[in-house]
Amino acid sequence: MKLSPEELLLRWANYHLEEAGCSRINNFSSDIKDSKAYYNILNQVAPKGDEEGIPPIAIDMSGIREKDDVRRAECMLEQADRLGCRQFVTATDVVRGNPKLNLAFVANLFNKHPALKKPDNQDIDWSSIEGETREERTFRNWMNSLGVNPRVNHLYLDLADALVIFQLYEKIKVPVNWDKVNKPPYPKLGSNMKKLENCNYAVELGKKEAKFSLVGIAGQDLNEGNKTLTLALLWQLMRRYTLNILEDLGDGQKVTDETIVSWVNNTLQEAGKHTISGFKDGCISSSMPVLDLIDAIQPGCIRYDLLKTEHLTDEEKLNNAKYAISMARKIGARVYALPEDLVEVKPKMVMTVFACLMARGMRRV
Repeated sequence: MKLSPEELLLRWANYHLEEAGCSRINNFSSDIKDSKAYYNILNQVAPKGDEEGIPPIAIDMSGIREKDDVRRAECMLEQADRLGCRQFVTATDVVRGNPKLNLAFVANLFNKHPALKKPDNQDIDWSSIEGETREERTFRNWMNSLGVNPRVNHLYLDLADALVIFQLYEKIKVPVNWDKVNKPPYPKLGSNMKKLENCNYAVELGKKEAKFSLVGIAGQDLNEGNKTLTLALLWQLMRRYTLNILEDLGDGQKVTDETIVSWVNNTLQEAGKHTISGFKDGCISSSMPVLDLIDAIQPGCIRYDLLKTEHLTDEEKLNNAKYAISMARKIGARVYALPEDLVEVKPKMVMTVFACLMARGMRRV
């Protein structure tokens, strides 16, 4: 769960190389230039005829003896073509070790021929292994959409040194004194102390500069990945970012939840649509208020003939929500919420949807 896509693919490749009795690779650039690792991976993942209806494909390994690197790479790609996986790279790309194109090549191979078996160990309690929640995925997607560096792959692990949090502070116009921030590479001895100092400074900024409500939150909570307290800070960061967008459009005037609801209802009324009582209004579960608002902002863009509007099942509500989120993004609203947030009427996330639509609506020309 904590591995990045690149690390996951590297682990997968090395698994098959070890199964083949070959040396491990450390990257998809210099370590694959001679194509020999690719040859052995192809030979491992090629169908063996074990599954009913899938004929075996024998990989011709003779090309691995070619002396010329480009010719050897071309022979390898000819074998990949037999597996339906000759995409993204040329022989020259392999020899030059183009990391992005080679990563795409391996990802395609992984998707089409993973060649993995379910573990035999039945003693593992798989239910105890927690996946990413919707709320966590929303925050992670939001942070990555802002271009934070490094990219956030595992929410709590990647925030343990607070460097991403400092970047988010700057996004909401809270000044960060980078001279007080410890930056990698961290020393082998005392590295966690350096990260903890960063987290303490992050909490201090939140309380003193951002004026966030961080009662009971300490730097240690961020450093150790306390889920509840970390999410409390992230919610306030994302909310402030969304409201800052609106304040920029409103010439610096403070925007509250009531301001957003008022704008939404005025816009809906002008378009002859039904209004809402607030972000907890049950009618939002159908996504119709969101869809009506999108149509009011950009008339004629919503295909109402595709929608179910009465006596909705859970599946129909989810389909409406998916359409609403998709159309909101299509007209240019930077929406971070998930369809399920609308169906379940999560007030905090519903607010971000309407706020982002308000930002889009106020840009109308």
